[in-house]
Amino acid sequence: MHSVHLAVLMTSHNRRARTLSALSALEGQQGLPAHATLGVHLVDAGSTDGTPEAVRLFHPSVEVMSVGADASRNQAMRIASRNSRSGGGGGGSHSGRPGGPSHRWTHQLWLDDGVELHPDALARLMAAADVVGAGAVVVGAVRGADGATVYSGRRGRSLTLVEPGGERPEPCDTYDGRVVLLSRAAYDLVGDLDKVFRHRMGDYDHGFRARRAGVPAFVAPWPVGVCAEGPDVPGSREPGIGVREALRRVTSVTELPPRQWWVYCLRHTWPWAPLLMVSPYARTAARAAVGRWRA
Repeated sequence: MHSVHLAVLMTSHNRRARTLSALSALEGQQGLPAHATLGVHLVDAGSTDGTPEAVRLFHPSVEVMSVGADASRNQAMRIASRNSRSGGGGGGSHSGRPGGPSHRWTHQLWLDDGVELHPDALARLMAAADVVGAGAVVVGAVRGADGATVYSGRRGRSLTLVEPGGERPEPCDTYDGRVVLLSRAAYDLVGDLDKVFRHRMGDYDHGFRARRAGVPAFVAPWPVGVCAEGPDVPGSREPGIGVREALRRVTSVTELPPRQWWVYCLRHTWPWAPLLMVSPYARTAARAAVGRWRA
């Protein structure tokens, strides 16, 4: 029977309890075939709360690399991917050595450390991958604490969340990167998250590049996990701040830094790129000005 070797890519930063919970849920996966193996590659970005030490203590099979606190989420994911390739990263028993045995992985799984997987999540993702074929990307939808979908595939110009449901995987145009399964064939065509994007936009850019490369993406028919915290409200939308502060926040590295936003617009929104480039900054300034006036 064909072997499945899964390389799980994770990052962490000062969320010790949540990271440990995510790893425990990963280790408790049920329903995977006997020939499936697993290797976890975690890159910790300068945690000061003991996250790396706790992971090594409670999950000794996880390969942990510590990098500086200035490493962005996308950069850390690229490092995790490199680690999975340099050591083979195929995976193995959770009681084995960190990183798993040195054989070639067949799939990569992006897993956010804030997501607690359902016990059968990996089995369901692999089942969906079997349905859509070896050259595709499978996205796992994630529910929030209230049961609403907070992360999933995205569709259309407005990037509407794709709800899981039905009996077959739902096609999507791009995806949030919380739970994403990439086959080796898909990875070979698309590669890693682009280094030009540090925090936001990198997931969406990857999905659109996949589509351009002829790699289809689908949302698995069933939610695969829960995330206690949904997407953060951008700081630039805080009520009462002035126009200058709102613009400072919206152009910061955690929101829409102009160079990265321009690259994204140029790649994926032409010929509307010039208009879309300035629109979020103009809306932010207008929102802040109206808010101050009303206050």
